[in-house]
Amino acid sequence: VKKLHHDRKLNLMVDKYLRGNLDRFELEEMVQVALLCTQFNPSHRPKMSEVLKMLEGDGLAEKWEASQKVETPRFRSFENPPQRYSDFIEDSSLVVEAMELSGPR
Repeated sequence: VKKLHHDRKLNLMVDKYLRGNLDRFELEEMVQVALLCTQFNPSHRPKMSEVLKMLEGDGLAEKWEASQKVETPRFRSFENPPQRYSDFIEDSSLVVEAMELSGPR
């Protein structure tokens, strides 16, 4: 999706039955919201309340512009990979507990 967005070929993502009947501006906005929601670092992703506002037309441009200034983290080199998967998990800076992701109910 990122590549199609970068190459301005969003029409390739659209159902062939909808291609002639869609608003290209709305398509661009929806893809931007989706890309914001799937950023590598969870702390850079918008809250659901922010997503709702963006879908209603409020604040997307600012969020999108800010996201373009954030550098995509590089994956660390695995020249000396951990011996066990659990070592990798403990070493990961992005491990987030399930409660932190979902919040109180």
